Amino acid sequence: MQQLILDIRPDAPPQFGNFLPGQNAEAVDALARFAGGEAVEPLIYLWGEAGSGKSHLLKASVDAAQGGVYCPGEPLPETLPPLLAVDDVDALGPEAQVGLFNLINQAREGAGRIVMAGKLPPARLALRQDLTTRLGWGLVFALKPLTDQERTAALRSRAAARGMRLPDEVAGYMLNHCRRDLPGLLATLDALDLFSLSRKRAVTLPLLREFLQQ
Repeated sequence: MQQLILDIRPDAPPQFGNFLPGQNAEAVDALARFAGGEAVEPLIYLWGEAGSGKSHLLKASVDAAQGGVYCPGEPLPETLPPLLAVDDVDALGPEAQVGLFNLINQAREGAGRIVMAGKLPPARLALRQDLTTRLGWGLVFALKPLTDQERTAALRSRAAARGMRLPDEVAGYMLNHCRRDLPGLLATLDALDLFSLSRKRAVTLPLLREFLQQ
């Protein structure tokens, strides 16, 4: 596994530089070029399970672009900005689906670029058929979940940023007994750190168990 040197402080904004790609390096590279205006294709669609990094990558694309806009679902703009990031496409209502359909047509005419994300591949989305067809017109990437080794590395990087020592048994217990998605794990670690400070005790397995029982 590549050396993990990431800025994943609790207050760090979502950027490409603090995203752990794991097996998704191709998707991250394509998005970085897309956000920088280097890509020819005006559409990208990301899909994957909750916690796979879709929202982080959409926000990172907006951060890296000039004039980018992030939409966590509805409402959508009527006019396409230079880069539009639309999250939770699978949850769009009928009116918003028509709006996205029109925005995609604007993108195809060169008005801007759109990166979108949902839980399922385009063909399996419960949306109007003409929209799901258009979602597949551009680049489509399936985001793969992180391995346990990569999750542990991210936990250690976050712990180091907080100035806390994370024993191996604590990290392993968190992977087996807490939410396994990376945002959930990091949030648990942050809360555990605050709990340890309030108790004036080091982070240990007994402390973690006590914390989880609260």
